[in-house]
Amino acid sequence: MTTICVDAMGGDESPEVVCEGIARALELDEDLTVVVAGTDEVVTPFCAQTDRTISLVCSEVIEMDEHPATAVRKKKDSSIVRGCAAVRAGEAQGFFSAGSTGAVFAAATMGVGRIRGIKRPALATPLPGLGGHHTVMLDLGANADVRPEMIVQFAQMGAAYARVTLGVDQPRVGLLSNGEEETKGSEMALAYHAALKEADCGFVGNAEGNDLLLGDFDVIVCDGFTGNVALKTLEGTAKFILGTLKEAVASSVRYKLGAGLIKPALMDMKDMLSGDEYGGAVLVGLKAPVFIGHGATSAQAVASGAAACAAAVRGGLVDKIAANLATEEQ
Repeated sequence: MTTICVDAMGGDESPEVVCEGIARALELDEDLTVVVAGTDEVVTPFCAQTDRTISLVCSEVIEMDEHPATAVRKKKDSSIVRGCAAVRAGEAQGFFSAGSTGAVFAAATMGVGRIRGIKRPALATPLPGLGGHHTVMLDLGANADVRPEMIVQFAQMGAAYARVTLGVDQPRVGLLSNGEEETKGSEMALAYHAALKEADCGFVGNAEGNDLLLGDFDVIVCDGFTGNVALKTLEGTAKFILGTLKEAVASSVRYKLGAGLIKPALMDMKDMLSGDEYGGAVLVGLKAPVFIGHGATSAQAVASGAAACAAAVRGGLVDKIAANLATEEQ
């Protein structure tokens, strides 16, 4: 039986939406048990009527607008801090929250702990592509300033995640830059390229912005500043395209009839771009899988996040990352 902890209080949606997602995850996975962290009025009645749940009653909640590190230090009985502590204590094998990314990062780094040798955890998520291809991208915002040796570790961790999540035996790793040529990029990007080229991490060269969704890379690495800007650009572009299509459909009866014919395809595209399939991003480099969902997460995204967390546990993600790191150090 795999046991993960889910933060019932995280996200912009109500705790009831998170609980609905937990219920869906349990229905789909008979070998899953969920420790539900949250206030008494939320978790106690839910766990009383739902099989394979364990209540973790907390008296505090970290809000989205609070300073992450300060909130983690002050609110020791919050669902995020207690959830990470439950993982460290062995009461759960992984943690999922749609709460404050900064707070989860701080609580998990201190509470769950890093794999030995890992300098900084990184945020990673699979991006959709054509023909069902997915590309793991990291770092998505956990580390704005990154040294070359850290980018190498990101590549090693991303490759391990691609093996576990995407089933890729030999992941092709690229460095996000402004050109595919080896000589392109800032001074820091050139230093990243040189370090990756020397490392044993599956590095095959530079990736450009259009490779995020259209390329044949399995992993693309960059610093957290660049990764976060790129991710938000993709999300904004997706919303613009869907919004423009919606406006066009509303402007004409002919467009409306045409939209009815391609509605299933449009809904598939919307689901693919929403991130619900994977439920968010994973903090790789920790001693246990920690997944962070979008703030405005849906019940389906919670279910997917819980499933992804359980899959990372069963797939031995932490052990694979540690093994990759050990191979490089030899």
